[in-house]
Amino acid sequence: MIQILETEVNLDYALGSHLHCLVAQVPVRLRAAESGFALFDREAHWRYVSTVLDLVAGDHRFQKLHFLLFPEAAVPASRLDDVLGAVKERFRANTVTMFGLEHVSLREYLDTLRRFADDNRRAIPAVENDLSAGALPDIPVNWCCVAVKEASGRVRVFFEAKSHPFRAEEFLDKSDDLYRGRHFWWFRAQPAFFHFMVLVCLDYLYRDLYGSNIRRIVDHANQQYFGARRTLDALFVLQCNPKPDHRSYRDVLSGFYGEYLEDTPGVRDTITVFANSSNESEIGEPCPTGFGASSVILGPRHRLARVVAPEFTTDDFHGAPVCRLRFGNGTRLYYFNLPLHHELDPRTSHQPLKVHAVLRPEGGAWLPVSGAPFMADLWARPDKG
Repeated sequence: MIQILETEVNLDYALGSHLHCLVAQVPVRLRAAESGFALFDREAHWRYVSTVLDLVAGDHRFQKLHFLLFPEAAVPASRLDDVLGAVKERFRANTVTMFGLEHVSLREYLDTLRRFADDNRRAIPAVENDLSAGALPDIPVNWCCVAVKEASGRVRVFFEAKSHPFRAEEFLDKSDDLYRGRHFWWFRAQPAFFHFMVLVCLDYLYRDLYGSNIRRIVDHANQQYFGARRTLDALFVLQCNPKPDHRSYRDVLSGFYGEYLEDTPGVRDTITVFANSSNESEIGEPCPTGFGASSVILGPRHRLARVVAPEFTTDDFHGAPVCRLRFGNGTRLYYFNLPLHHELDPRTSHQPLKVHAVLRPEGGAWLPVSGAPFMADLWARPDKG
């Protein structure tokens, strides 16, 4: 069963203020390699990533940015230090940067955990035990990094390996197998009193005969609620997913938010953000009608006004007990604020969920998309009943 490792990080957010999120929906082009998958053109991918890092570091519009998300496998493994250097030297304090990394071998993954052992010490024994039990040192690992620049300016670096295979398991060739991660991080931001987690794509869906990842998260969140009145405030999911609207996601979201069989106060007000790659992505072959559709999911106590705009829409994901802000499929940067769960007072007209900007790439820069109501009201009060 997957372990949930709690860790405290020093993030000093103003209580009662909105937190802002930037989703970088950029292309991820992967090809089959001798071991796992590799990026087609590492330098081209790095140029995309670096332009976003430059924008966040230097543009006054993102002075209030708190969470930056890149898709699964978006960053070349060889560029890890470059991203961390940008976070350390150029990003503002109280910023969390989440990004998927290109596949590496299990040996390299363990070396990286040991290199950043101050923050990942509790994750190392499970990997060492797997190797001792016969796991192949060269088995590929699909992984992500969470870089937290604390209020003091100190940078904390955490890693997770995806617990679900990168490709479907119908392949007979053993070389298609990937290592299965053993832990998720649960981040307790203090003194902000904000708790969040980061998953990689199908980790949100994965289950077997003995349990499921999402059930494990719900149970842990409920234990936090009943033991200390803590809840999971946000769940960030990094994807390179050609089928973002697959029924499986709707089913799991329904179970996560629906409270059909029992109360789940630990996740009742959780905001789920899916950060996918754009429709220019490919996994072995192009898929122009897939990918994209990054989204923000709210529980049934919220209501989103029906909006159909060129760059985003709102819906209930085909009848699920959720409200969904669904973005488009193209290569874009989506900048929005996360709603506060306590802003449910029916007497107020305050509207906490807004899309602040949508940017498109042009000539190596990111320019605002014009001609759409990006500051539109996306909030409606809960129905009375």
